[in-house]
Amino acid sequence: MDVRLTSEHRQLRDAAAKLADDLGPGSVLDLDDAARVARLEKAVEGTGWRSLRSDGASGVEVAIVAEEFGRGLVDVPFLGPVLADDLRRHVTEDQASWAIASADEATDARGLEHALVVQDNRIGSARVGAQVAGADLTRDFAAVEGPVEPIGELAPAKIERWNALALVATTADLLGAARGTLALAVDYAKVREQYSNTIGSYQAVAHLLAESQALIEGSVSVLRHAAWAVDELEPEEAIRAAQIAKVYCARAAHTICETSIQVHGGIGNTWECLAHVFLRRALTSTELFPVSLEEIDLGLS
Repeated sequence: MDVRLTSEHRQLRDAAAKLADDLGPGSVLDLDDAARVARLEKAVEGTGWRSLRSDGASGVEVAIVAEEFGRGLVDVPFLGPVLADDLRRHVTEDQASWAIASADEATDARGLEHALVVQDNRIGSARVGAQVAGADLTRDFAAVEGPVEPIGELAPAKIERWNALALVATTADLLGAARGTLALAVDYAKVREQYSNTIGSYQAVAHLLAESQALIEGSVSVLRHAAWAVDELEPEEAIRAAQIAKVYCARAAHTICETSIQVHGGIGNTWECLAHVFLRRALTSTELFPVSLEEIDLGLS
């Protein structure tokens, strides 16, 4: 496999990054800015990225957008609709954005009315109900209301490939959150002074940030392989690659988020610092389609 991004991939990454930088929250207060959220929603809807899979996009392209949206803390639905789109295209011609639901909870459902419910290889439809309280401040989760109406079935291989995509998309979001919080910490280390020097000039801080960057480089490699595998390998192999990527990137993201809070010092433990928003997002993405070490048969501690 060739893990290098093509020119089209780089253009997609740059477009997603610009949207996230321009309209994503730049502070905790921005999370409550309804006008900004409305502009962001309109922009994301206009891109058509929520229906990437029905438009023929690869797992790599879904991962590229998910990563940049995680880095920019994009707080309108993307993961839910893009995963629902991958299933919906096989069972219905409805082109509206749907959330994705498992059990009785819809994922990434802000402003959405319907959710696709996955039960084994059966796909159903349900209404999105009241918001469910959660740690993530950038994505809404909601209860599933009323009976689930069956709308179709898929072959087990297609469900497995979808599961691989779901793992890859949430892993990309984890990597994005890790990159975002590291950039936040690096910027802070460049301006915060202690003993007349910026704290980034001290080895203790510099080494923490360098170790975090090394974790990100490893995460990029394992994620790109898993994203490529979604469409190029057999479903069983794709799932295994995605599971390994999810475990690695989740651990790396948690370490990097905690490092960011540590580098920020006292202010890192306050509500006003965005570092905790990145940590909350990373913790939530870890629990979306979770993977344990036992599932991949690796005796890692």
